[in-house]
Amino acid sequence: MPSYVSGPGEPARPGLSAQLNQFWQRVTNGLELNQLWTQFHTDARASFRLYQRDYGARRRQETQPHSVFQTVLEFLWAILEKLSPARRVLLLLGIVFLIFPSGGFSHLGKSGEVEVVEFNFHFYGGIVLFVLLMLEVSDRVVMKRDLEIARDIQSWLLPSTPPQVPGLAIAFATRPANTVAGDYYDVFARPATASGETGFLLAVADVAGKSIPAALLMATFQASLKTLSAIPCSLAELVTGMNRYACTNSQGGLRFTTAFLAEFDPVSRALTYINAGHNTPILRRSSGTVERLTVGGLPLGIRAEASYESGSLVLQEGDWLVIFTDGLVEALNQREEEYGEPRLLEVLNAGAASAPHEMLHRMMSDVDAFVGPTPQHDDITCLLVKVS
Repeated sequence: MPSYVSGPGEPARPGLSAQLNQFWQRVTNGLELNQLWTQFHTDARASFRLYQRDYGARRRQETQPHSVFQTVLEFLWAILEKLSPARRVLLLLGIVFLIFPSGGFSHLGKSGEVEVVEFNFHFYGGIVLFVLLMLEVSDRVVMKRDLEIARDIQSWLLPSTPPQVPGLAIAFATRPANTVAGDYYDVFARPATASGETGFLLAVADVAGKSIPAALLMATFQASLKTLSAIPCSLAELVTGMNRYACTNSQGGLRFTTAFLAEFDPVSRALTYINAGHNTPILRRSSGTVERLTVGGLPLGIRAEASYESGSLVLQEGDWLVIFTDGLVEALNQREEEYGEPRLLEVLNAGAASAPHEMLHRMMSDVDAFVGPTPQHDDITCLLVKVS
């Protein structure tokens, strides 16, 4: 491979091989071929599911069976409808140009000779598709920038480190399926409890849906929770007020929110909780027995006049409380199998003597090992509490 040799006083320039290697590293961000293939496979599956969802919804509305040709045609329409009308025309025009062979016409020139003018439709088809690609890339760049800003704002709304709560050791983590999430978690102080001491509220919530719509509702949930929590009231009154507010933003119950809210009294170690349609948290006692925290009511935002019942219990040293969203236990592997609560309990039992941050790492690593390269389809949030 020839290389460039710099002259006297000139800075050394890399040879062609080194330049090609630099170019490849810049294109791939340093990823290996197997990593690139895994990324492509993940992106392809996620895109297929996006188009399949619209296609599947249309098929469920029809009663007549489809032929293979009709099935392919309907799926192509699901892809085409993701574009704006103008870009659909560009795509179809580019495809037509690529299918047609080169053509042309002849005419009589000034010299009386027949002149032939040829058109390379393949070339123009490539130009049209390239223009379409640039338009889509520009949209993606703008959207990505907006999503990154939204992600930064959302990170400000969520605590980065757990607070110091007397008698409790806490760890939490969230992993959005997209850039932003509809999951919420928090632990913060409330006005004095019945014992006269400062109480602490533990909250985990999951807004129906994903991405921007869910993230916006999550922000309103956080704002209303912080506002209403500053007013001295019982947990049932707090959740009732949250539900009434959620009903004004839930689009008639379509954008509901499941939530688990609990208030901890550090003096008596009493935990008062309400489960508003959320995944049932796991309470593993120090003896190894497991209890489920089920008392509560409907998800928030479904019915404004819904009532909520609170449950209560006393925590003991060595107890574990695991609060999570459905994205954790419903994580799918390549065989479409769910991670499930039994696996979660196995990890909890095996590491019962560890600290919450170690247990959290074990749980998330176990989910990752189970899921493998399968794309994450829902937000994952987990809040762990160990009584000390």
